[in-house]
This record gives sequence, C-alpha cells and structure tokens, in this order.
Amino acid sequence: MTENVCPECKSKRLTHDYEKGEVVCQNCGLIVNEDEMDLGKEWRSFDSDQFEDTARTGSPMKYVKLNKGLVTMIDRRGADSRGNKLSSKSKAQMYRLIKWHKRASISSSMQRNLSIALTELRRVASYLNIPEQLVEAAALLYRKTVKKGLIRGRLIEAVVAAVLYTVCRTYQVPRTLNEMAEASGLTKKEIGRTYRFLVRELKLEVPLTNPIHYIPRFASELNLSGEVQEEGRKILEDAIGRGLISGRGPTGVAAAAVYIAGLLKGERRTQKEVANVAGVTEVTIRNRYRELKKRLDIEVSA
Repeated sequence: MTENVCPECKSKRLTHDYEKGEVVCQNCGLIVNEDEMDLGKEWRSFDSDQFEDTARTGSPMKYVKLNKGLVTMIDRRGADSRGNKLSSKSKAQMYRLIKWHKRASISSSMQRNLSIALTELRRVASYLNIPEQLVEAAALLYRKTVKKGLIRGRLIEAVVAAVLYTVCRTYQVPRTLNEMAEASGLTKKEIGRTYRFLVRELKLEVPLTNPIHYIPRFASELNLSGEVQEEGRKILEDAIGRGLISGRGPTGVAAAAVYIAGLLKGERRTQKEVANVAGVTEVTIRNRYRELKKRLDIEVSA
C-alpha cells in the first residue's frame, strides 16, 4: 500500500506518476513507491457514443427515481434489437407489456406512495432551484420516513416539503418555510408542524439557520454590489457576536442587515423592496433595522 508520508523527510507532498507507476516526494525527490497501480479505466472515449459503447457499468443508483434507476425499462420505439420496425400486432403486444410492467413496478401501497412523492419532490425542488445533490438527499430521507411508517395520516405534499426544508437547513442552503409553502401550496404552519415531527421522530440534528447565508441571495435579487454583501456580512457577524439575533427570525435580521449595508454603501433600496425579496413585512424590516442601528452604534444617513 502507498505510504502517505515520505519515510526520508516526513513530507506529505507526494505526487502520483501513473505513467511510470511511481509515487515521488516533491520535497526531497525520493521515490516512495515504484509499483503504483493505476485503478482508472484502461480505455479512452472521445464522445458520448464511444463512452456508451465502451463502458461496462450502468448509470449510478438514484434515490429520486422510483426503482433507484436499477430497473430495466421496455423501449417504446416500436423496433426490434436490430432496428427493424415491428408489425402492428407486435406493437400492440409490446404496449400491453409496457403497461403491465408499469403496473407491476408500483403494485404495493409503498411504491404508489413513493411514485407520487418523488414526482412532487422533483417538482418542488425544480420550482425552488434546489441542487440535484440535495434532491437526492431529500429522496433518501423520504424513503427512511416511509420505511419507519411516519407518513401515515399526513399529507404527502407536507412530508415532501418538510423533508426538503430539513435537507436545505442541514446543508445550509437558504430556503424559507414561506418559500416551501408557496411551492407546495400548503400553509407554513402545516409544513412547520410536519418538520418538527420528523426531526423529533428521526432524531435528526438540524443546525440553526445562519442569517449570513441569506445575504448573497437577497443582495443578488436586489441587484446590489459585492461591497454591500460584504458590509451586510460584517454587520451580521457583529450582531451574532453580541448575541443580538437570539429569538429573531433569520430572514428578517438578514434583510435588515442588507438594507443597512445598502444605505452605508450608497446603494439605497426601499424597505418595501427588501421586504418583498426576503418574504417578510416592512414592519419586521423596520424593527430589526432600529435594533441593529441602536445596538451596534451604526451611523446611517437618512
């Protein structure tokens, strides 16, 4: 096995030369290993067609697909393996097979639930522009929820929205309950109740929402400069350090910091504009603005 440290100078700066099969220390030049094995593929491809023809593995497993992408699907092109068109009788037989194949894949109540939920999951994630990696994580968490029987008596849409909200908070991707409610067509109260239930039953450790994560998003939607973003981040870091955001909604505090930063940098936006972007009321912006201005001794010209 290749050493992680050079035995001569104890340096960790090792370079792998796969052409020569050597591991060389960049610090002293010692050849640490001269029998390095190349674990990469032994073939090359220059376009997608060559890759598909040469590759010996299938697509990766995806939890967002009903059968995790591991099921064989019947082609609907109406042609045989050689590309010849099928007769009308063979086509009718093939379509019947496809229909029964789909029915067999969602035969149980759990499969039917997953079929509906995963479709809703992709729809909401697309609406909120959530990254694909987080959608996969949300699909896996939903499958765990179904396996533990926690969805009984609850709306599928509410569980999907709660799962997505949980994953977004876990991976620090700023999405609010208001946005989840708008995307799913449910109330904020229903999603919040389901979210708290899942966290309690699954014993999830969800970090507190950091208002700093909302700064780039709000500033971008308000067409503010990078200087305003940096100033807003400094304001929030100072407020967090002094314990001023305890008990305050993260979106309201972040919106107020962006509003103050815009005033300080000469890129003024109205409280109404900031409130619309943040999804809070103008009263919330005004209250958080006064608190931050007073407690942090910020001089803002009216």
